[in-house]
Amino acid sequence: QVQLVESGGGLVQPGGSLRLSCAASGRTFSSYAMGWFRQAPGKERELVAALSSGGSPNYADSVKGRFGISRDNAKNTVYLQMNSLKPEDTAVYYCAARSDPFYSGTVYRRPSEYQYWGQGTQVTVSS
Repeated sequence: QVQLVESGGGLVQPGGSLRLSCAASGRTFSSYAMGWFRQAPGKERELVAALSSGGSPNYADSVKGRFGISRDNAKNTVYLQMNSLKPEDTAVYYCAARSDPFYSGTVYRRPSEYQYWGQGTQVTVSS
């Protein structure tokens, strides 16, 4: 069982930056594929960025070049650096984890592929 706790959300002006953190419990964090998803009111949950257990990133087209996903296995933490934020980035952001014990290197893009979820953190981009 893995517990995920997100932090770092808040209110930021357009063009600003935020860094989200997701702290995971457990001793096998490095064997988990991780993802950041977001959900805006009235919309489906969508992938923002994903990271394989081996560290390969994948991004939604809407955030490429602006967002960066990374992990620190020593701290059991995955990060989402968000730059050049736009009002359309406003959403609740969720961290997700999926066990990948054989280090397949697969990047998982669909919410249904993840086993564990955090409670979410609100990001609001507004002037």
